[in-house]
Amino acid sequence: MICKRGKKGYLYLEDGTIIEGCGFGADKTISGEVVFTTSMNGYPESLTDPSYRGQILVITHPLVGNYGIPEKIRENGILRNFESEEIQVSGLVVAEETDPYKWNSSKSLHEWLKSYDIPAISDLDTRSLVKKIRTYGTMMGIISSGREIDDPRKYLEKKYDEIDFTTYVSPKSPIIHPGKSNKGIIVLVDCGIKHGILYQLYLRGYTIVRVPCNFSADKIMDYSPKGVVYGNGPSNPNLLSSLIKNYKNLMEYKIPIMGICLGHQITAIALGGKVKKMKYGHRAINKPVVDLQSQKCYITTHNHGYGILSKEDVPKDMKVWFINPDDGTIEGMIHEKLPIITTQFHPEANPGPWDVTWVFDKFDQVIKNGKP
Repeated sequence: MICKRGKKGYLYLEDGTIIEGCGFGADKTISGEVVFTTSMNGYPESLTDPSYRGQILVITHPLVGNYGIPEKIRENGILRNFESEEIQVSGLVVAEETDPYKWNSSKSLHEWLKSYDIPAISDLDTRSLVKKIRTYGTMMGIISSGREIDDPRKYLEKKYDEIDFTTYVSPKSPIIHPGKSNKGIIVLVDCGIKHGILYQLYLRGYTIVRVPCNFSADKIMDYSPKGVVYGNGPSNPNLLSSLIKNYKNLMEYKIPIMGICLGHQITAIALGGKVKKMKYGHRAINKPVVDLQSQKCYITTHNHGYGILSKEDVPKDMKVWFINPDDGTIEGMIHEKLPIITTQFHPEANPGPWDVTWVFDKFDQVIKNGKP
């Protein structure tokens, strides 16, 4: 095999599979949970999504890197073309790494990955790899670019499900984004928030106060917020006992709450529901959900490996709002007594379609009316 960068790369899977390819990005060996996305575009946003922390991402689209990496664009401290300040994935796997041809490209995918010390491999059959994951489920793996290793097992000390990754992506102190108008404060419990969510809240006029994932209910209420958003983030939600405890305490204030992705799962657990590991999750920008109130189907962005997998796992007093018609996963809930709404999908859609940004308008109405 002749490699573009002159170096080989390897993917080792916990079941003993070894896949050889070509290395690019950083010369490094690292472990992670191997997952895949069927998105055809938006790799700068996907690779900077904190929900991918601790994971090796396989992109199924055959050509990755065509439009390079742009310079960061900010508005009110919010990134408009990336989902966080840095690359979050542990490693990247693609069928073919391509050179950039676009007017606003500042660097290649290879250069960008190398600058953040992230290894990647190309020139392997991603279709076969994804078929394996779909058949046997997500599994731990090791990605090695530019290096050969004797014993891959020494890199697999812990499973993804056993690590609290929110500690790596949550801010250490509050961050404030002033609002466009005087509508008041929304506190966002930041366990690895996507900047696209920040921007949608900013567009609706609120001052956003991002607080660490472990902030107590009392500390949150010290800001006198109009509402609270529990956003996306990495990790097995069943590990996050302090976050769940704080959520339960916050519910006693009867303040409007919106849960997105991880926030949807934390809501379910806090209210007595069950969140379980999915076989291979939902990761794409083309996943359908059905709104049971309007009976409309929307195309949405997803990135989750855990979910509320059946109506039997839905908490008491929560009614199902959205479902995934492909596998029945619960994609949204509305509380019947408290001002709480949730979505498992990402309504801000970065990257992805803009079909469901109206969910933020609904939360705006929940704040105004005190009920869904």
